[in-house]
Amino acid sequence: MTIPTHDAIRVPALQLLSKSGRLKLSEFEAPLAKHFGLTDTELHKKYESGNAKIFYDRISWALSYMNMAGLLNKPKRGLYEISTLGLEKLKSPEALNDFIATKFAKQSKSKSRKSSEIPISRALESLTPQEQLYESATKIRESRYQEILDTILNKTSREFEKLVILLLQRMGYGGQIKQSGIITSYTNDGGIDGIIKEDVLGLGRIHIQAKRYAQSNNVRREEIQKFVGALAAAQSNKGVFITTSTFSQGAIAYAKNLNSSTMLSLIDGWQLATYLYEYGVGLQVEYTIQIKKLDNEFWDAMENDTAKID
Repeated sequence: MTIPTHDAIRVPALQLLSKSGRLKLSEFEAPLAKHFGLTDTELHKKYESGNAKIFYDRISWALSYMNMAGLLNKPKRGLYEISTLGLEKLKSPEALNDFIATKFAKQSKSKSRKSSEIPISRALESLTPQEQLYESATKIRESRYQEILDTILNKTSREFEKLVILLLQRMGYGGQIKQSGIITSYTNDGGIDGIIKEDVLGLGRIHIQAKRYAQSNNVRREEIQKFVGALAAAQSNKGVFITTSTFSQGAIAYAKNLNSSTMLSLIDGWQLATYLYEYGVGLQVEYTIQIKKLDNEFWDAMENDTAKID
């Protein structure tokens, strides 16, 4: 089973609370994982950023929305109990999500933009705000990748060769060596477009082939074979073949089956754009969003009030 969305978690979480009384956030995880039949891998799967476990985070958001809708109470920090309204709405569990969506829709109309409430639409309700942010960031990145490739294809082949040398240097190849990257001459390149010197004496070298192809024109096995031949002629066992397009299955299989003495890395257009984006080559930060969370050590160091608050 796939990990349930946070709106799918609401009813089982509310039912669990109605039976258990009060629960901490961490106490929801195991019984809800059993309810949804999650595997151990699914239970511990994290977001791509590695910042949080997906299922645990979705439980947290499910509880947050229900708390803001008045279905839960929080007698003290980190502790949840079902409210009178929650018990009432639990009698018609199939209508629970519509109730929450309607409540937030009304709040978003009646309150100003400065409201601390989080307005949500029914269409986006299955994603937590954090997941919506990640999804938006992913879409933006992917659009930038395509922009990068389109821009490269408008430049000359020589500029592309310079670009891949700069990228590999930015990735750490060549270290602190001055002028570690070399662009070979057009007239006598021997099938090698560029070279990265890995040490001061130039004893270790990475040879590069850069093909600025249209994205519909993939690199075939024959071109990889020629490059491997060029590596042998240059007495080199390290090569990187970079293209703006893709590699055919035959080319990929050939590269994988090379003997262990020849190390060859294939970088296609999408991976190239990803590296350029990650290492900031030809890009600048457009916007920074800072999201903060509670410092648990700070708040836990404060004494809790054990008296019931009216």
